[in-house]
Amino acid sequence: MSEPFYITTAINYPNGRPHIGHAYEGIATDVVARFQRARGRDVRLVTGTDEHGLKMDQTARRMGLATIDLATEMSSHFRDMCSRLDIACDEFVRTTEPRHHAASSELWRRMEANGDLYLDRYEGWYSVRDEAFYDEGELIEGEGGEKLSPQGTPVEWTVEETWFFRLSKYQERLLQHYRDHPGFIRPESRRNEVLRFVEGGLKDLSVSRTSFDWGVPVPGSEGHVMYVWVDALTTYMTGVGFPDTEGEMFRRFWPADVHMIGKDIVRFHAVYWPAFLMSAGLPLPRQIFAHGFLLARGGEKMSKSAGNVVDPMALVEQFGVDPVRYFFMREIAFGQDGSYSPEAIVSRANAELANSFGNLAQRTLSMIYKNMDGALQEEATLFEADRVLAEQVDQACRVQLPAEFEAFSFSSGLEAWMRAVFACNQYVDEQAPWALRKSDPERMKVVLMTLFRQVRALAIAVRPVVPSSIDRLLDQMGIAPEERDFAALEDQTWFARLVAGGHVVAQPQGVFPRLELPEGEPV
Repeated sequence: MSEPFYITTAINYPNGRPHIGHAYEGIATDVVARFQRARGRDVRLVTGTDEHGLKMDQTARRMGLATIDLATEMSSHFRDMCSRLDIACDEFVRTTEPRHHAASSELWRRMEANGDLYLDRYEGWYSVRDEAFYDEGELIEGEGGEKLSPQGTPVEWTVEETWFFRLSKYQERLLQHYRDHPGFIRPESRRNEVLRFVEGGLKDLSVSRTSFDWGVPVPGSEGHVMYVWVDALTTYMTGVGFPDTEGEMFRRFWPADVHMIGKDIVRFHAVYWPAFLMSAGLPLPRQIFAHGFLLARGGEKMSKSAGNVVDPMALVEQFGVDPVRYFFMREIAFGQDGSYSPEAIVSRANAELANSFGNLAQRTLSMIYKNMDGALQEEATLFEADRVLAEQVDQACRVQLPAEFEAFSFSSGLEAWMRAVFACNQYVDEQAPWALRKSDPERMKVVLMTLFRQVRALAIAVRPVVPSSIDRLLDQMGIAPEERDFAALEDQTWFARLVAGGHVVAQPQGVFPRLELPEGEPV
């Protein structure tokens, strides 16, 4: 059986429709999942919606809705986003589901059995928007002198009876884990941030609320619901069958290989979550990777209050799914903040997908169709230029891109891929198969077959990023669905089988059309 690989997105908070930040994280996580599947691993991708908490309750009241009705409606939009963006999740977990309540209750009981929960009174600052508690020293001052969270969100003084988790007990165990597993938190800037926070001293954490009832009930404690982050984080285990720790799914996929999250929630995932798991006697995830923000025009952080949130469905409607997926993986160094504009999407997609790779594939298949009646044939004699090109493409597709994608350096991997695309286009210009048709028809056939081979390799390598377009291209090339993973790049017999099978290249259809900027207001 192939090696398992378990990856999750952050569990989306559905007090509004999905924005481009949700899409960015979902696309990146899907690219990793598709890449690992193409590498032969048994992949499980889990996402979902985090539907409890005070913020959801308040939003529903303002809208005059039952909170569960708001959660159900908004959750459906996140499911739709996954479908529209080709995010092929294996499980979509809603935290309002009975199976998730069972998982959260079991985690609570395990922490309680370990002596890590106690009842007391909480007095302190709480941000409803962040669903987070903050110490006085963490707060910043707003323009009007009001107190704000480190994220710039409003805070309010909260006083209520609450269950506390003995987070302070796990300070040294957490620090030791960070030392023993230096890759546990990535990128390095986020690891350093967490180290500073934990080294500064951990206080016990309030993990229940009594001021509202929209949450998972605390077992055996009437009137208390779990702090929203306790049950939100448990979603990662719900998606693999917890609390059935002896079940095949849980034993195969837990612990998660990576939680893909935004940098603003790294504390919850890299401090609270591993401490909960340590308390419960459960294995910790192997890695927390915190990506940066997508910034609006002018470098501002997107937010609903600022009115600059981008609807990912509008982007897809105007530019198509694959150009949007490609842009975000190519344009931004994953882990850092990055910006977006319609002009940038159009420029990147046209220059690299349409003009460079799309045109290479279209020209290659068109020349085979016109000059060889679409028939493929084994090459007779290879020149040095043919071998050099094959080596360049092989290095990019089998070595460089995979190595960068393993490290989540998507932009660097695609840069290596583009260098191979440029090498192919340069080869076309230098070999000039249109001229060889008259001067040396046999050499022309060798050139076109060399290009056919390299287009296939380039297509397979970039398929995790632009799957729908590449599948249409590989269909035209006669490459079977089961021969589109990275193992196929090791196969030395595929071309002979295609020739022997009598595959004929039909008149090709372009898969990467040029984009135009939308008229009227920008997205």
